Amino acid sequence: QKLLMKESIIPDGAISWLFTAAPFACLITSALLLLYIPLFGLQALLGGFGDALLIVYLLVLPSLAFALGGFASSSPYATVGAQREMVVLMSYEFPLAVAIVSLGWRIGHATTANPFMFSTIAEYPIWSLVGPLGIVGSLILLFTLVVVTSGKGAKVPFDVAEAETEIAGGLLVEYSGRNLCLFYVADIIKAFAMSSLVVALFIPYNLSPLVGIGAPVVAGIVDALFFLVKVFAVMFISMSVIRTAMARFKISQASWVYIIAMTLISLVGLILISVDSMV
Repeated sequence: QKLLMKESIIPDGAISWLFTAAPFACLITSALLLLYIPLFGLQALLGGFGDALLIVYLLVLPSLAFALGGFASSSPYATVGAQREMVVLMSYEFPLAVAIVSLGWRIGHATTANPFMFSTIAEYPIWSLVGPLGIVGSLILLFTLVVVTSGKGAKVPFDVAEAETEIAGGLLVEYSGRNLCLFYVADIIKAFAMSSLVVALFIPYNLSPLVGIGAPVVAGIVDALFFLVKVFAVMFISMSVIRTAMARFKISQASWVYIIAMTLISLVGLILISVDSMV
């Protein structure tokens, strides 16, 4: 509220229209994610064929808007931060795509329905389709997405694009007032959306059928609360635990984690699921 009441200052030399538009674009594209991800035990508002794959592309947009705001500010600190944001963005897209495609491919063996629809994933949870090797592979993919969630949320150790102690806030160094507030809100929404994505892919269960609640209103409330508990658990592990356990990476380390380490780990998960399907 305080930020919203403060003046938004546009620095000299900045591309003013892009500098001002970037926070709005970041917020809108972050909110757009929530329309395609199942929330509170309900179907996604705009869910349809291939929505799980569409999410991979939509997740690029908030980070792209974030980086454009940094480039438009004309600050050398913000430019370095924007370059780092683009490097990290390109780094974690591949392990994210491998994890989602691996799940869809395995579910596709169990049903003739579109395996990349969240409704299909909820109807055929990965844990009910695989054996011991597949369970290990699925856990590896789950771990991959948890680490990607930490990077998407720009939390330590992956907050290299902001890095207050190194580049004075990086992308956000020239932002103030309403514009800065919009970026903060977009970050919160994006973190919630990523955690919800992990829940939709790996924990797509509702509590009401398990405990035998038949009343629609009560069942809806229980499922919504259960969903929030699952999302909180994912956010706690991917952000709070990792942030507490590790210090900030250098940009080379952060990109290496995703490009090399997490990509190889996700491919191991894919191989285990593939072998499990042949056993």
